Amino acid sequence: MNALGLVFSNIHDNSIPELTQERTMGSIPFCGRYRLVDFALSNMVNSGITKVGVITKSNYQSLMDHIGSGKDWDLSRRHGGLHILPPFGLKENVLYNTRLEALRGARTFISRSDEEYVVMTDCDIVCNMNYDEILDNHIKQKADITLVYVKKNAEEIKDHSTYTVLDVQKSGRVNGIYFEPKIDGELNFYTNVCVMKRTLLEMLISNAFSHNYNHFGQDVLARNVNNLRIMGYEHKGYFMVVRTLLSYYTESLKFLDKNIRDEVFRKVDIFTKVKDSVPTKYGANAVIKNSLIADGCSIEGTVENSIIFRGVKIGRGTVVKNSILMQGTITGENVSINAIITDKSVVIKDRRVLSGSETHPFYISKNNII
Repeated sequence: MNALGLVFSNIHDNSIPELTQERTMGSIPFCGRYRLVDFALSNMVNSGITKVGVITKSNYQSLMDHIGSGKDWDLSRRHGGLHILPPFGLKENVLYNTRLEALRGARTFISRSDEEYVVMTDCDIVCNMNYDEILDNHIKQKADITLVYVKKNAEEIKDHSTYTVLDVQKSGRVNGIYFEPKIDGELNFYTNVCVMKRTLLEMLISNAFSHNYNHFGQDVLARNVNNLRIMGYEHKGYFMVVRTLLSYYTESLKFLDKNIRDEVFRKVDIFTKVKDSVPTKYGANAVIKNSLIADGCSIEGTVENSIIFRGVKIGRGTVVKNSILMQGTITGENVSINAIITDKSVVIKDRRVLSGSETHPFYISKNNII
């Protein structure tokens, strides 16, 4: 595939500060063993994209630890491969604040690439998306820019801090781009996946900054609806976006449904960093119901409707329900947990009772002792 991949790892960090205080959006743990960036990278590799730039901003140590040289995604290559693009501020000691400023910082990487097209995506989406099919449609439609959207009910995205809606004609032409519109019913939710020629992207970046623009959606895409042939492409497969702690919680627990897991993980491969660890040990009195348990755990109690990451230890008599326990979490004995999200290396001592709710899960930050 003659396309360059660009992945934004930090763009929506502020929308979920609980999980991005010490990491990027892209390195948020997901579904027991993955990180959110795995889906963007896997979609690109599965679509034949062999050169990918990951644009970073801050707190990206864990992201670098996870993706390394890109070997686990077959992106450790002499030509192309994976490139970490650290932040370049527009002024001394000032980091970028918008997608457009991030692109300007990556302009040298973009201009020195040989690929004809660019595929851009965020790190907060979980799906299988075939960029090869999108590019074929882009060329067939003689589009200048292709924006990928999904059909969503307005009720599904009401808790999103930011969202963009496309007005798409029957021909596929984008007739309008709207930001946080107050409308009901079904809408075309823009996924922030975008395809265009690399030279066009360079021109748009240069033109935007010559006019002192700073918002890619409003100042580049929306302003050019009538000047460029902007087409929409509907993604019809499974799609979820993480924009709040609640959406992270609810969308994660949906993966307890085997049909959803099969839709995302079995149609194509989703790659992640390989870690060798021992199998999970289950005690004689352990009870597991409708849960995902990673390897390297020790389970002595009861786990129901929960996602348990690697290396978690659950003590005797402890009951974990409707919760997400990240790597290295340790519970004592006779603990009761319901609707809880623990970050990495949390310790919950004996006989503690902790409960959130389905609409307001309780979050415990990294390395805390309760």
